[in-house]
Amino acid sequence: MSEERDVQAQQKDQQTEAVEEQVQAEVEEQAEGQADVQDETAQRIYELEKALSEAQATISDQKDTVLRARADSDNARRRAEAEVEKARKFALERFAGELLPVIDNLERALDVGDASNEVVKPLLEGVEMTLKSFVNTIEKFGMKPIDPQGESFNPELHQAMSMQESAEHQPNTVMAVMQKGYELNGRLLRPAMVMVSRAPAEGVDTKA
Repeated sequence: MSEERDVQAQQKDQQTEAVEEQVQAEVEEQAEGQADVQDETAQRIYELEKALSEAQATISDQKDTVLRARADSDNARRRAEAEVEKARKFALERFAGELLPVIDNLERALDVGDASNEVVKPLLEGVEMTLKSFVNTIEKFGMKPIDPQGESFNPELHQAMSMQESAEHQPNTVMAVMQKGYELNGRLLRPAMVMVSRAPAEGVDTKA
């Protein structure tokens, strides 16, 4: 009877061990499955992060390209506007230069005309009105005369045609304007031809 119980106990232990082994195997199999799933998840996350990084880099490059293109476009537009403005300002330069002799001749006519002569006086008044209208017109386009009578000599705007000793003027003073100069939008079109004073027995410094 005792032997029979021992056999039953042994069989029970064997069954228990078999069950434990089966459970352990299932646990290990599940753990391996979970590890595989975790590895796949980690790989997928890595792939997604890599794709995101590449996409961000592409967007950054495209943004830089767009910004450079916009800057180039803005620079080209500004250059074009500057060229148009420059052309607008100085397109009349040659034409204006051709008009200067006309102004000079009208002024000479007024200078030599005898205003006391009743016959000539109406003619001189007409010339004076024409000259005034002419000058007003060219000034609207940025052209203005350089008439430096009594001013200091400026070699950038004046051309000294002669020098004369004078005790009444400071050295390097414009004593007389032989021919007016003209500017066009701040750019010298023709220098004024002038007579410059100098101190007695001293030369004039035309670079002053």
